[in-house]
Amino acid sequence: MSALPVRPVGPITPYLWFDGQAEEAAEFYVSLFAESGVDEVSRYSEAGREVHGREPGSAMTVHFHLADQPFIALNGGPQFPFTEAVSFMVTCATQAELDALWDRLTEDGDPDAQQCGWCKDRFGVSWQVVPAALWRYLGDPDPGRAARATQAMLRMKKLDLAELERAAAG
Repeated sequence: MSALPVRPVGPITPYLWFDGQAEEAAEFYVSLFAESGVDEVSRYSEAGREVHGREPGSAMTVHFHLADQPFIALNGGPQFPFTEAVSFMVTCATQAELDALWDRLTEDGDPDAQQCGWCKDRFGVSWQVVPAALWRYLGDPDPGRAARATQAMLRMKKLDLAELERAAAG
């Protein structure tokens, strides 16, 4: 048995399973964030086609990074869809940034999967888009301020920083 804790050789990388849209999703995601890009695309070949069933030349894996965080997207098939049990949280400095990111992520997404800053994009991936100040309000040492901010947040789909401020103030 090996000793714990383990020191990974590289960063811990989210590995996302898509049903044929890995390359499209990676291109979409890198368009949303500064310091992002597609790093490498590996393609299916004829080898193993009886197992993978993919067209030779189609994307198998897409290595990309979002704001220096590495990701890998796989075109694996329909067996494992995304759920809200895993999401990616993006903290925005301003309401304008939050609004712009929210609007892009929710284009053709699932409007019923939006609550408390959570949204689901057109690929079925869940995101949390939050203002940096959210934690200051939810963790306010004054329990009344924290409770009012929490109640306000629970009524929102896209988070509204000005409304959270007003709620916390009472």
